[in-house]
Amino acid sequence: ELNHKLVEISKMAADGKALVAGDLTMTGQQLKPMGPLDFEELIDVYKEQIRYITEAGADLLVVETMMSLQECRGAVLAIKETCGDTIPILVTLTFQDDMRTLFGTNPETAVIVMESMGVDAVGLNCSTGPDKMHEVVQRMLRVSSIPLVVKPNAGLPKLEDGKTTYDMDAEEFAKEMLPLAQMGATILGGCCGTTPLHIWKMIQNLENVKAEIPEKKQIRALTNERNFLEIDLDGAFSIVGERINPTGKKNLQEELRQKKMDLVIDMAEEQVAKGAKILDVNMGTNGIDEKEMMLMAVNELTLAVDVPLCIDSSYVDIVEEALRIYPGRALINSISLEPEKIKHLIPAAKKYGAMFILLPLSDAGLPKDINEKKEIIHTILTEAKKYGLSEKDIVVDGLVATIGANKKAAIEVLETIRYCKEELGVATICGLSNISFGLPERQFVNTAFLTMAIAQGLTMAIANPSQTLLTNAALATDLLLNKTNADLNYINGVNKAEISTGNSAN
Repeated sequence: ELNHKLVEISKMAADGKALVAGDLTMTGQQLKPMGPLDFEELIDVYKEQIRYITEAGADLLVVETMMSLQECRGAVLAIKETCGDTIPILVTLTFQDDMRTLFGTNPETAVIVMESMGVDAVGLNCSTGPDKMHEVVQRMLRVSSIPLVVKPNAGLPKLEDGKTTYDMDAEEFAKEMLPLAQMGATILGGCCGTTPLHIWKMIQNLENVKAEIPEKKQIRALTNERNFLEIDLDGAFSIVGERINPTGKKNLQEELRQKKMDLVIDMAEEQVAKGAKILDVNMGTNGIDEKEMMLMAVNELTLAVDVPLCIDSSYVDIVEEALRIYPGRALINSISLEPEKIKHLIPAAKKYGAMFILLPLSDAGLPKDINEKKEIIHTILTEAKKYGLSEKDIVVDGLVATIGANKKAAIEVLETIRYCKEELGVATICGLSNISFGLPERQFVNTAFLTMAIAQGLTMAIANPSQTLLTNAALATDLLLNKTNADLNYINGVNKAEISTGNSAN
């Protein structure tokens, strides 16, 4: 009744001259593990309100004054699962003096995650007055290709005679909104302390500012809940830590059977300390509930480390459920041309805003040659684009075979990498160890192969960051290729490796 009545009187007041937005915000209860609220319960709570608001005739939905990125995700999923794509969605978060939300999310991460999930506009509200919002707005604009919303308070609050007032009058508020519009914010309004006069003065002051459609600059990036990792085709090479995988690890298998995460957390922290920028998470082993352990691992790792996760499972439903609870933009490992993967995981990548590794395999198995490999890559790319995904959402796996069985194995992978970067504009990844299978002193073959692949444009590799020969060779290759910050990365990386092994620097 409350939601119906609010929409009704709002539409009467708007009188056809304005749109009416249904408003969703924080529930006041924290999500698990910080609080008592289950993520699916949160989604259901939002769905209930959304149904009443939309059946009453609201024109759009605004998710605002949000402090938790995960709660933003819950609200957006609730809207999409209730309304499909039939109603516009605006999402705004509130940031503190340290340029982060209460739960630690920075401006770029918020934009990347919300835009990848398909919201129509993103931004910030409440928090402070317009004069204190410049840096957050600039940081959001750098990564956003959707309209930016800015709704500040009328300055800072103060208590006068037992009443809360704000220190910015309508004239000053209007004056301070001008530079935000000039920066590129296109949806502007007011939050706490603003009055009809504040809004009217702002409108008058912005009369001659033209709203520009944002440039389509969606960046290639992964995130966790707090920070983002930008993936530049010409930027630094990244290692995806491979160790959180029970295959061949009896201690880890036993811990997972006991539903313990201690070793998983240790492996994660060690890999990040040694330079891994992304962590691959695989829970596939006999004698455990793989789905349960994957969800537990995602929840625990989200709190324990500050890098994005790569969700790695052979089972479509496990990947989907992990993506649903992951509070950021994850990487899927992987989507091949197998019908089950194509049918379910590409829509899941779109729904949850994930990137995915494109594995050039079909249900017939390995491609017979480089030409068939390219055909599979193009087929999956075309299918992904049908769902609104682009080259920036995809990382192609070079599909490394062993040199012992195919003497052209390395050459074919290098051509795949070159082709993807230069002709398709797609990031690339590969697992290194297959190339040397069956050979003596494999680390030398793997390292030489890695440096050749980076020179051809390899973006990232799944590897063990504890292998200092490999990681230092990657840092040295970036240095020789004159990549941004490669000199400092090399010096810091090598020094860190020497300290961890107990060797002194020369």
